[in-house]
Amino acid sequence: MNRKRLLIVAVALMMFASIVAGCAGKNNEAGNATGTNAGGAAGNKEKVEIKVWLTPQWKGVLDASESGADYDSFMKYAAEKFSSQYTKYDAKVNVEVIAGDQRDQLLNVNLSGGTPPDVMFESVFALGDYVHRGALVPLTDIVDDAAKKDISESYWNSVTFGKDVYFYPFQNNPGTFVYNADMFKAAGLDKFIGEDSEIKTWTLAEYEEILKGLKDNLPKDKYSNAYPMALYAVNNQGDTWNLAYLRMFGNKFFDDQGNIVLDDEKGVKAAAWLKKIKDAGYTNPGAESVSSNDVNGMFQNQQLAISFTNPILFNNTKMDMESGKIKKFDARLANIPSESGDPLSFTYVVGAGVFQSKDEKKVEVAKDFVKFFSTDAELVKSSKNGIPVRSSVAEEFKNVNPLFTAYDANSKYLFNFTGNVPGYSQLREVLYPELQALYTGASTPEKMVKEYQAKGNAVIENNKKNSVIYQNQ
Repeated sequence: MNRKRLLIVAVALMMFASIVAGCAGKNNEAGNATGTNAGGAAGNKEKVEIKVWLTPQWKGVLDASESGADYDSFMKYAAEKFSSQYTKYDAKVNVEVIAGDQRDQLLNVNLSGGTPPDVMFESVFALGDYVHRGALVPLTDIVDDAAKKDISESYWNSVTFGKDVYFYPFQNNPGTFVYNADMFKAAGLDKFIGEDSEIKTWTLAEYEEILKGLKDNLPKDKYSNAYPMALYAVNNQGDTWNLAYLRMFGNKFFDDQGNIVLDDEKGVKAAAWLKKIKDAGYTNPGAESVSSNDVNGMFQNQQLAISFTNPILFNNTKMDMESGKIKKFDARLANIPSESGDPLSFTYVVGAGVFQSKDEKKVEVAKDFVKFFSTDAELVKSSKNGIPVRSSVAEEFKNVNPLFTAYDANSKYLFNFTGNVPGYSQLREVLYPELQALYTGASTPEKMVKEYQAKGNAVIENNKKNSVIYQNQ
């Protein structure tokens, strides 16, 4: 009897050991199925899942010619690379592309429901008001000295609200003039033409000479119904160039408290200059009822010698020439001039921000992911699909696009057109009616700057009341 009991016990122990070994094997298989991160199996770590939204920026990882290239290619590749080496958590990064015209609606719905994206990759210009609403978290702690050295201070100023950085600069979309060099030559203005790879800088006196030369000497038989310079004010589109013109005589536009200070001698002088060139016939007629899209079309049809552009519009124009959609001509770039002689330049910085999900671990992973793809030596090269903010990338790819060097050199002249003030999206609605009144003669330059300043500051002051940036100062 004792022997039978001993035999039963021995068999039971063997069966138990077999079960334990089997379970261990299954656990190992499960761990391998989820992948192994550096430093240990993912299955042994806490899972943290974040979602990343982006609007269409470029296709592919490094180039649109890649097989299967799409708008989410870069971010998905960055997500896989990040998760494979991340050691803090078993991180899963879900990527979703959303339409630019649905961005604010989707963000507001998800913010109201407490389900914002953890990361948003977008133009800072479009997301600034969300900083003031307290919807985004500071990223100052993930910015190191190497990044500050490689990325111009002007870009950091664009993403800094109060004392903190809220977006990590990745690429940018600078605004400049574009001019028809063939029309310049036809008007005898050869000396003012820059090189193909140059963003030409003219003094204000030279620019006025150019405008007069184009009006007086452009051959009417070759360029019928053509005008020297684009001017528009029917709506808020392309308003950044109008904001640049109002700074041409040295007005700084915003003071240190984020208030508009256009109503001074320099601001009045700028408004008077805009009225003067319109009245002199140096611009397309009817600026008060013309849109930025209208003048872009006029430039492409060689009805304007000088217009506004950015790298996307400029490249699209060149592609339309190559495809035969528009007639070929020699299009080159120039800076917006100023009385001081230093050019005026602005840009739309594109980068990532992290939304406040109120989940500390998600915020931590989101910030780590943003730092990863914004600093990784391989991934930052994708910024060549736009205009790189990193001098190192501009230098590396200058043979691919010689204008990278020119844009990089221009960065020291950038002004922050939004001032990072609260309510900037509402502020945009204030400017163009005042410009319309100026152009139609319903307002004087003195009245125009006074009215814009008063109405604009009312918008800013109202939004300061609900701004976490100004409440914390």
